[in-house]
Amino acid sequence: MRLFADQIARALAQASGLAESELKIELPRDPAHGDLAFPCFLVAKALRKPPPAVAAELAGKLAIEGIEVKALGPYLNFRIDRGVLARAVLAEIQAQGAQYGSAAIGAGKTVVIDFSSPNIAKPMHVGHIRSTILGATLRRLFAFLGYRVVGINHIGDWGAQFGGLVVAIRRWKNEVDLERDPVQGLLELYQRSKKASEEDPQFESEARAAYQELESGKDGEVRALWRWVTEVSLRGFDKTYARLGIEHDLVRGESFYEPFLEPTIRRAEQAGVTEVSQGALVVALGGIDKSLAETPCLLRQSNGTTLYATRDLAGLFHRWDEFHFERCLYVVGGEQKLHFRQLKAVLKRMQLDWEPRVEHIDFGLLLGPGRVKLASRKGEVLVLDDLIDEVVEEAARILGEKQAAMEPAERLPEARLAEVAEAVGIGALCFNDQKRERIKDVLFDKAEILSFEGDTGPYLQYTHARFTRILAKAASAGEGGGTPDYALLAEAGPILLHFARFPDVVRSSAERCEPSELAQYLLGLCRELNNWYREHRVLGQDAALSASRLALVRASKTVLSNGLRLLGLRAPEQM
Repeated sequence: MRLFADQIARALAQASGLAESELKIELPRDPAHGDLAFPCFLVAKALRKPPPAVAAELAGKLAIEGIEVKALGPYLNFRIDRGVLARAVLAEIQAQGAQYGSAAIGAGKTVVIDFSSPNIAKPMHVGHIRSTILGATLRRLFAFLGYRVVGINHIGDWGAQFGGLVVAIRRWKNEVDLERDPVQGLLELYQRSKKASEEDPQFESEARAAYQELESGKDGEVRALWRWVTEVSLRGFDKTYARLGIEHDLVRGESFYEPFLEPTIRRAEQAGVTEVSQGALVVALGGIDKSLAETPCLLRQSNGTTLYATRDLAGLFHRWDEFHFERCLYVVGGEQKLHFRQLKAVLKRMQLDWEPRVEHIDFGLLLGPGRVKLASRKGEVLVLDDLIDEVVEEAARILGEKQAAMEPAERLPEARLAEVAEAVGIGALCFNDQKRERIKDVLFDKAEILSFEGDTGPYLQYTHARFTRILAKAASAGEGGGTPDYALLAEAGPILLHFARFPDVVRSSAERCEPSELAQYLLGLCRELNNWYREHRVLGQDAALSASRLALVRASKTVLSNGLRLLGLRAPEQM
């Protein structure tokens, strides 16, 4: 609606004498009142007149071609002629195509997004899915708005546990399959090392010695094993990411920041915010936030070792020095709220003016039936690849049943059906994760998320495929060559208004870091489209009417495709 809002603001500025930047055009609370509205309180204050009187006065002055103006109490309401609306919106969508909804508001600005962040020596489990999907969508949204986006995968590749893993590899590497399935083999060794560390003093002693050697930087057997474990794990992660359509710009583990730990501590000390408490170096935070008075940020333990907070602080300093970011987003679960409150409080104590640019983008849990954490059939934490396989297999079964009910000529080839099942299954997972506000827990019900009806990814994808099919039939029948009469699209007013709102929804979803806003927009659009299609034939009509409705269908396909892509869903042409 920005095109029309700008046009209205210009006319209002001329009529009121106020600057365009001061005039906020908004959506009316009741859509029956109009398409856009302007509250006259600001103008009334400047003119020292009652707002309703100002609204009535301005309504008499304004004459905007194609836009009806009415005063209602202290508001001016605007209704756009549907022919004018259709012509402007459909022309913009056609001209911009895959870029419709994009903007250049981020030009010259950098957004850093920390997301996914699995630990090496283990396969990714379902606990990583929300950070991975939400972070990837934010990366796409900000890039679509012209920002330089740096998506960082902060891999957990450091810590005392790797000493135990090294010893486990030495002792038991011949008892697991590290060639065929190295990630699963490493997981078994990792779990075995944890148990041995608790029960075998000799094992624990060897593990401590191995980790000390790793921290020393010595380039020997321990570091070689650590490198191999890291490389094997990253290859496994990459396969999962490729399947989900996830990309990162940088992969930097905790180990990357090891050289920056001491400089980070010195920086905090020089800022005068550190103190020694029971032999440990801490930053007291009570003066910044009273609720943190009992939980200072620990930078170095009494034994001289650093902690996760030290590494995150080092990472923040490094990211600021490298990117001078507009925003630095940590897409991390809500259970880490205390950690990020501490981190930001340290920055405040250091009086760093970029502290407000650091944001914790928190989210709820992914839960299964009964609101419990998802687990494998063995009761263990469910591996993410296993969950994806399960959902894609069910999608293939559902699609197979639908194909069996079709005419043979309309059925998809088997290879193509497998591709669509992959797109639908993964799309169902991605959309289910994003359709609610991110701070809320997500419930996983396989039958529900794969339904072709309701608030699901397959419903959106099916609507896209349906409208693609209409265009294919039109091309096959040689229809759509007439000149559109946009006045005939008055019937599709709600759809046109939806189209016009898309760029604003994209911008708001990014600014608020809330993909659910875009997800809910797409659901609303698809409901409008399917309701319209049930009542209005597209093909076989008068040439001007068919051409007009086909223009609407083409725009629908474009907006749906763009929205699905931003949320990480593929847009199948057939289903």
